[in-house]
Amino acid sequence: MSVFRDDFLWGGACAANQFEGAWDVDGKGESVPDHCTNGSHTNPKWVTQTIHPDRLYPSHQAIDFYHHYEEDIALFAEMGFKVFRTSINWTRIFPTGEETQPNEAGLAFYDRVFDCCKRHGIQPLVTISHYELPYALAQKYNGWADRRLVDFYMNYCKAIFERYKDKVTYWLTFNEINCGMMPMGSVLGLGTIQGFEGPMTQVPDKPQERFQALHHQFIASALAVDYAHQHYPQFKMGNMDCFITTYPYTCDPADILANQQAMRQTNWYCSDVQVRGEYPSYAKRMWADQGVTVRMEPGDAEILKKGTVDFYTFSYYMSNCVTTHKDADHIDGNIVGGFKNPYLKASDWGWQIDPQGLRYSLNEIYDRYRIPLMVVENGLGAYDTLEADGTVHDSYHIDYLRSHIQQMAEAVKDGVDLMGYTPWGCIDLVSASTGEMAKRYGFIYVNKYDDGTGDYSRLRKDSFYWYKKVIATNGEDLD
Repeated sequence: MSVFRDDFLWGGACAANQFEGAWDVDGKGESVPDHCTNGSHTNPKWVTQTIHPDRLYPSHQAIDFYHHYEEDIALFAEMGFKVFRTSINWTRIFPTGEETQPNEAGLAFYDRVFDCCKRHGIQPLVTISHYELPYALAQKYNGWADRRLVDFYMNYCKAIFERYKDKVTYWLTFNEINCGMMPMGSVLGLGTIQGFEGPMTQVPDKPQERFQALHHQFIASALAVDYAHQHYPQFKMGNMDCFITTYPYTCDPADILANQQAMRQTNWYCSDVQVRGEYPSYAKRMWADQGVTVRMEPGDAEILKKGTVDFYTFSYYMSNCVTTHKDADHIDGNIVGGFKNPYLKASDWGWQIDPQGLRYSLNEIYDRYRIPLMVVENGLGAYDTLEADGTVHDSYHIDYLRSHIQQMAEAVKDGVDLMGYTPWGCIDLVSASTGEMAKRYGFIYVNKYDDGTGDYSRLRKDSFYWYKKVIATNGEDLD
């Protein structure tokens, strides 16, 4: 008998800006990703204020899910998906973010997507804002640094809640909201890039701006959750964090304290607000240490308290070490790097592979919050080889996912209330951090390459058939 509950939500996850394409079709406006060029593991993406015809912008075509959604969802159904985590492209609904009336063609597209999911018995899990802020809001208001974005976001939420009230039950307010705690979040999540052009790694880091912008996102999230609870009681509203487990590199007490602070900064600060409904005890010290003053308006504390989420979701790819010592080796990671753990291997992109860290994280999160959890991103970015006969033998994806599912099962045995699992990039898509196609996660190979070539054909990898078996046995058969 499976340790996972009978209604466990097996599926996969994607993001609109990384797989839809059709960037200027049917009235869609320009988003921040539409102004980001391609890059690589060694060369950062650029943000450009205008679209340069001689540069490649991967989100413009991506894998063209916009015109392939029926084929793709049928493939998800063939694997047995119970849930499909996707997102809505804000600029399909409100092209600049400031319109008062939504774009009907954009709304109709997601009607078709969600109806297709329903025909196949798949529930949508929808991220309202997944790294696709309207570029006009970044340029005019400096993104979430301006509190007026709260009203624009709520206008957007009300439009999609009403339109899809009978089609979507599970919603996430912001993707990896805690990326705003890190410099890269200025581009990805906060859109605080007014007037900037250059490499993504050279966006000026302004902690005051980031913390204030995050406060505005907390208010927007809480208002959306409270509005949904009042008007659509059938909705289940969740947060979404990028969970980067860290360990002290040594047993030096200075390392233990440094790691505690790193966990608070990276992992706990945002979800403490979204789950508990108030800023944590350590927030004022954190602000003081970083020279930050968070401006709040009367009533903000009540808004945060009323708008707490129903379930907690997170991405988990890797772990890092934290140290005060100077002799440790640095290593890359998701959103933020760290120090090398001598007990772990790393991917081709330098992300350390740590399945047991997932069990540890699930236990830590559940002990802290005691609400249902869902792993909504997990996977291995890797180079795939397309064989002459059209097969892709991706045993490395299978090994990675198997080891993490095994640790999820252990966490369930530990007492964690785990409701679902949606591995990242269930179909190959554009990397958010580097803009690459070569960094492939999917069960489905897409014939699309970093130079923009490819015929967009879809092929089942070995992992496709493996995951189909995993779902069919509710996680029992992982061979």
